[in-house]
Amino acid sequence: MKLMQPIANDSIPEGKEWVFETKYDGFRAVLHWKKDSINLISRNGKDLSSNFPEILAFCREKQPQIADLLPLSLDGEIVILNTLYQANFQQIQQRGRFKTVEKIEKAAKARPAHLLCFDLLSLAGKDLSGWKYYERKEQLSHLFTQLEIKRPIDWDKRLGYIKGYHDWTVLWKKIEEHRGEGMVTKRRDSRYATGKNHRDWLKVKNWRVVSCIITGYSPSNGYFNLGIYRDGVLVSIGKFKHGLEGESLAMLKQLVQSKGEKQKSDIKLPPAICVDINCLDIQDGELREPVFRGFRVDLQPDQCTWRQAKQSLAMLPPTISLSNQEKIFYPEKKLVKGDLVHYLREISPYMLPFLKNKALTVIRCPEGVDGESFFQKHLPDYAPDFLAGSKSGEDILLHCGTEEGLVWLGNHGALEYHVPFQYMRGTDPIEIVFDLDPPSIKEFRLAVFAAQLLKKMLDQLQLLSFVKTSGNKGIQVYVPIPENSLTYQDTATFTQALAMLLVKQHSDLFTIERLKKNRGNKLYVDYVQHGRDKTLIAPYSPRKNDLATVSAPLFWEEVTERLSPAHFTLENTIERVQAKGCPFAGYDQARDSQKLELLIQFIKNSN
Repeated sequence: MKLMQPIANDSIPEGKEWVFETKYDGFRAVLHWKKDSINLISRNGKDLSSNFPEILAFCREKQPQIADLLPLSLDGEIVILNTLYQANFQQIQQRGRFKTVEKIEKAAKARPAHLLCFDLLSLAGKDLSGWKYYERKEQLSHLFTQLEIKRPIDWDKRLGYIKGYHDWTVLWKKIEEHRGEGMVTKRRDSRYATGKNHRDWLKVKNWRVVSCIITGYSPSNGYFNLGIYRDGVLVSIGKFKHGLEGESLAMLKQLVQSKGEKQKSDIKLPPAICVDINCLDIQDGELREPVFRGFRVDLQPDQCTWRQAKQSLAMLPPTISLSNQEKIFYPEKKLVKGDLVHYLREISPYMLPFLKNKALTVIRCPEGVDGESFFQKHLPDYAPDFLAGSKSGEDILLHCGTEEGLVWLGNHGALEYHVPFQYMRGTDPIEIVFDLDPPSIKEFRLAVFAAQLLKKMLDQLQLLSFVKTSGNKGIQVYVPIPENSLTYQDTATFTQALAMLLVKQHSDLFTIERLKKNRGNKLYVDYVQHGRDKTLIAPYSPRKNDLATVSAPLFWEEVTERLSPAHFTLENTIERVQAKGCPFAGYDQARDSQKLELLIQFIKNSN
């Protein structure tokens, strides 16, 4: 069948008749689920079933629960998620190109895809296209309840539900924070129409705006070539065709014909005409989905640079006045304050979940890693209100819950971000953390070995655990726990018992001796640090060192002798998390599903 498609729109419609959904960057597809077959069919009629076996396998596993509702058809988007509001288009494109079963299965295991469903086209063989949108959406919600999928998007389940919002500002804030693709707005009472012959579904893109130079024109296809300066050299950044029409298009064509130099079938232009281009990102060196936005007669060509493009793509909050972005912060790596700010903005969707609703302590280095530094845990007088936490005596605690706050702190030289183990105003921990601290980076293998042993112990207690580098010389192992499930006294008993067990097994390698001078070359299993109001470096936080390393979440299979903290820096962590996914993506989900029976029994036996 021909699917209903959203119409591009420049503005977000107002009114109670509209509902708003996240727009994801993936493959549009319909899941045709019958008793004897399950197929994923693309918008163009291509069968994608063999490319995404993990989705079909999940459906087969769930089929007994909805057997009485088959056959049914679900409309949605096949995506590989970076975050709950941002999909990875490059990864899904690669999946779509794989042909061999071996490659497909390997990719499905490494980065499993989701089918995020936004509509229900048929149920129990009944066509629902004549139903109103909100009626179909209600039935879709009931279906997910019957499938026992409790979260709209569950990292461990291959079907997801795209939630509708009645207040677009709430959703748009999330899309901006996560640098998502955009939003689809739908009329509550609309029926399911085919194609684009309607005004009931509208899409609004979360555009990035990049200033470029027009460097050429191809009369054969109507595309204008674009360039920017990178390290003083004019380089290509793609081409555009859409968004320019009427008199403006005619004028530009005339200008190109008169000023340009003909080369075979194309026309080359000297760098003179500057324009703003709407796009979604840069992929393989070219702007993604470029659309003409406007001429920039106020710009000189040499102002259209790669650094400016990076700043635009990072979507830095316009409310923050940036200063001294070229100041050297990491001399050995030749990284400037702007690099730190861009990193913090781009990592914010992954880092903020570990800062939100927690008191924050930062280490500020206004002159970079080689300058003076100081701790700060209270809100300074000159800081904006969005960094204010709860009161502590006469002072206000520092708190960072938005990308705006993170960029402000980075712009003021905050290099390190430390958080406690409980929520602000809370008294009990929401996680258990073991800090594995070798005497120096030369003994990092001891931290690897200790983490591996700790993982086995936690597995035996049926506890879900996560691991990250400290960013300096150690490793930290996390166990998320439900709020109000254990006290600090409980967790102290547990961490001490496991630390002593590690030392008992390998007294030649590990110690719980607090004085450094008495540890020798042994790794310190720091269980004392896990206490109320004590802090630890947050996941993805930069560290104050010459290598510009970060405290990097890891997949457990990466914890081997080949591991080194130096592998994870400001320069490569964004690329890593985009390519591999976030190892801590399911952290909150694990907290809610954590089985504590064996842990509680262990604590009782240890007292």
